[in-house]
Amino acid sequence: MIIQELIQNVREHIGLIASFRVVTIVNRLPKTRSGKILWGTMKMLVDGEPVRTPTTIGDPATLDDLREGLAVIRYPKRKFQ
Repeated sequence: MIIQELIQNVREHIGLIASFRVVTIVNRLPKTRSGKILWGTMKMLVDGEPVRTPTTIGDPATLDDLREGLAVIRYPKRKFQ
């Protein structure tokens, strides 16, 4: 399965310091209209913090795709209070 191969490949080529155990696959990442990935917004979603749709986002539906992918792996672990 691709997820196990990805985890193993990172462990072998980059090392344990960069290894991870939890992976989800999404069709696309949230990006600005100029093509920059919205890393901060993704981190907020993973951390369970409230997220307002950035005005610079190219396609707001990508946030829903990411939320669905995170729900598959039961993320976020904690909800923002």
